[in-house]
Amino acid sequence: MVTAAPGEDRSPALALVNTRRLSAGGSVDDLAEPHGAAAWLRRHDLPATALRPADVARLSELRGAVRELLAALADDREPDPAAVTTVNAAARADAAAPQLVWRGGPLREWRSGRPGTVDAAVAALARDAIDVAGGDLGRLVRPCEAHGCVRFFFREHARRRWCSTTCGDRVRAARHQRLVVEQRGASAE
Repeated sequence: MVTAAPGEDRSPALALVNTRRLSAGGSVDDLAEPHGAAAWLRRHDLPATALRPADVARLSELRGAVRELLAALADDREPDPAAVTTVNAAARADAAAPQLVWRGGPLREWRSGRPGTVDAAVAALARDAIDVAGGDLGRLVRPCEAHGCVRFFFREHARRRWCSTTCGDRVRAARHQRLVVEQRGASAE
């Protein structure tokens, strides 16, 4: 199991983007097949009944659109309009409404009109992406600076540059190796 990037616990849309990543063994895609995609949804409290390949394609398309939004935020640029259209359409896939619940006091929760469906999961992910992009978390979105890493995270500490300690360790080890090689080259002259 890969370590979650900072912020994935607060934003399922950020976690969605990071379902495609690089590892020592190559490219990893947690949404590559229906069983894996359904397991990922369950882990993020977005249960969906039996997924079909078309459902996986919808999740993958949403992931690409959300990735474009996060990249645009990190690069301080306008996103591709198609990504915005995709996210907005996904947010409308399920009619959700705020509901009052009482747990030690009044709370507002969004409740799906079609709980347990792929539409509900896709809509919840898209609405979270909209909340991130249009809210305070949007300014914290950063891509990992480690060579070869494609994940995003919320940069809540000014010195943080990597999505995980693994990426940070990899960068520091590469920097150390470069210095050793440079020192050997300098002493050989």
